[in-house]
Amino acid sequence: MNDILIFRHAAGEGPGYFTKFLDRHGLRYRIVRIDQGDQVPGSIGSTPALVLMGGPMSVNDPLPWIPGILDLVREAVAADRPVLGHCLGGQLISKALGGMVSANGVREIGWFPVRREANTAATDWLDGLAPEFEVFHWHGETFSIPPGATRILSSDTCINQGFVLGRTLGLQCHVEMLPGMVHDWARIGHEEILRPSATVQSAAQMGEALDERIRRLHQVADVLYARWMRGLA
Repeated sequence: MNDILIFRHAAGEGPGYFTKFLDRHGLRYRIVRIDQGDQVPGSIGSTPALVLMGGPMSVNDPLPWIPGILDLVREAVAADRPVLGHCLGGQLISKALGGMVSANGVREIGWFPVRREANTAATDWLDGLAPEFEVFHWHGETFSIPPGATRILSSDTCINQGFVLGRTLGLQCHVEMLPGMVHDWARIGHEEILRPSATVQSAAQMGEALDERIRRLHQVADVLYARWMRGLA
C-alpha cells in the first residue's frame, strides 16, 4: 500500500495519537507539512487515503494552499478513498463537499462531552461507545453537515461535532491529543484562555486528571480510527 497522506497545517497541531494508531497497525504514512511550505499534490493519484489535521486558521481565509486541498478532498471522495478530518480538517472536508463554515455560538476550548446521534450511521461508526463521552475541543468556528452526509456527534454548544459520508469522517472535536499537545496548546493559545467560562477552560482545568482523560480519549479514537480504517480494505 502507498503512503496515507497526513496534512499538517500548523507546527503544533500534528497527528499526535493518530500516527501511533497507524504504526500499531503497520500502515505507512507521509506527513505533508503545509506549515513548512510543502506543496499540495495536484492529484490524489494512488494515495490510499487523506487525513487533515487542525490549525488556527479559517477555511475561509485566502490562503494559497486551501483551494488545492479542497480539490484533493473532492477527488478522494469521488474516487471512494477514505478521508479523515480533525477540527480544521473536518471544516475543510465540509467546505469541499458543499457545506459552510461559520462562527460557532461560543468558543469551545478544553474537555467537554459530545453525544452520539440516534441514527444507523452513528451506531455503525461509534459501536461500543457510551451515548455521551468526553473529548478535547479548541475551536471558534464550526461546519455545517454537507449534502448527503449524516451527523453522528453533537454537543450542547456545537450541534455539528462529527459527520460521515461513505468512507469519509469529519470531526469538529479532537481525538488525536497526547498529554504534551494539551500543555503546548494551552501555552501557545494562552491569550484565548485568559478568561475561562462555561465553554473555555483554563490551562489548570485542562490539565486535571490528564493521563486518565487521555486514556479514555484514546479509547474513543481507537473506535473511530478502526472504523475509518475499514475503508482502506
